[in-house]
Amino acid sequence: MSVQPLIKPSQPDWSTDLAKLGAQIAEEGRHCDAENRYVGANIATLKEHGFLGLAVPAELGGGGLSRIELATMLRELAHYCSATALVLAMHTHTVAAAAWRWRYQKAPTDGLLKRVAAERLQLLSSGGSDWLPGSGTAEKVEGGYKVNGLKVFASGAPSANIFMTGAVEQTAEGPTALQFGVPMNSPGVSIVETWDTLGMRGTASHNVKLENVFVADAAIAARRPAGVWHPSFHLISMIAFPLVYAVYTGVAEAARDIAVAAAAKRQQPETVDAVGQIDTELAATLIAHRSMVDSLDQAQPGPETTNKVFQHRALVARSAVKTVELALVAAGGAGFFKSMRLERAFRDVQGARFHPLTDGQQQKLAGRMALGLPIDG
Repeated sequence: MSVQPLIKPSQPDWSTDLAKLGAQIAEEGRHCDAENRYVGANIATLKEHGFLGLAVPAELGGGGLSRIELATMLRELAHYCSATALVLAMHTHTVAAAAWRWRYQKAPTDGLLKRVAAERLQLLSSGGSDWLPGSGTAEKVEGGYKVNGLKVFASGAPSANIFMTGAVEQTAEGPTALQFGVPMNSPGVSIVETWDTLGMRGTASHNVKLENVFVADAAIAARRPAGVWHPSFHLISMIAFPLVYAVYTGVAEAARDIAVAAAAKRQQPETVDAVGQIDTELAATLIAHRSMVDSLDQAQPGPETTNKVFQHRALVARSAVKTVELALVAAGGAGFFKSMRLERAFRDVQGARFHPLTDGQQQKLAGRMALGLPIDG
């Protein structure tokens, strides 16, 4: 009897979908930036086409994309609309971390992942507030905790379904950060519309207020000492930042293409050198980001991996910002006009400066690692 070959499930054709949707996404993104409003229509379109489930393992009903594939997708999406790409990146890295924990740590995250795929849920991250020290308070009550806090930089808040966040409980052992998910429609959860910024205007990265929100004991996914590195944060660093910085890499690529097209029309000798500078700086951006993604694809979370992540993050941020600055120079005076779209790229790429670890923190980590000092010093 002949053995039938195994049939691999077909992967979602996100590239074809994006090519069809790109012009629509770009147009809506331009309007949202000009009017300082959320790219909610773009997120709804991507949701309809299954993009929210691309990081969910295929076994659990999702797209099953690798982190390399996810980074490529986000980079290409940023060519059309950087704000839309950043919102999707914040959702995607949270899903990808849950998928990694399910696959490699046998963590019981499969229920959440199945829901993301089947119900097309959008997860909201509060990484801006819940880095190592944590924020907010968790007071023990019967059956769970009463949580209060104000979380900043929650990209995509208006359309999100579940808020992946945390709070700090004062215990006998010291401040303990609790990590959990809260449905956005829970009593006591509200959005404070603060997002009025230089760039990435369409992300609606508003504050989220938690006021006497009840979180059941069963909903606590992790506990860690507040203010120190913990395995969960090494994992977040390894998964999140190659995806987030794929967006800024894409912004730099798009700016380069706009500037080269403008320079070609001018046909002036000095533009040759200017374009050469852009392509050299963009090459540094692409090399740093590709090295970041490739070297971490099979890595394990830990201090060495985290150090490598943030060294690459610093290089990508520096080169992406410089690439867009050079694009403005190469385009000449026309680049100063909003219609050229370099002005928006220049504003949006500045966001690369502000995700952790920022320059001083990154250099301190790298220095302590190099000198063999404890990283929590």
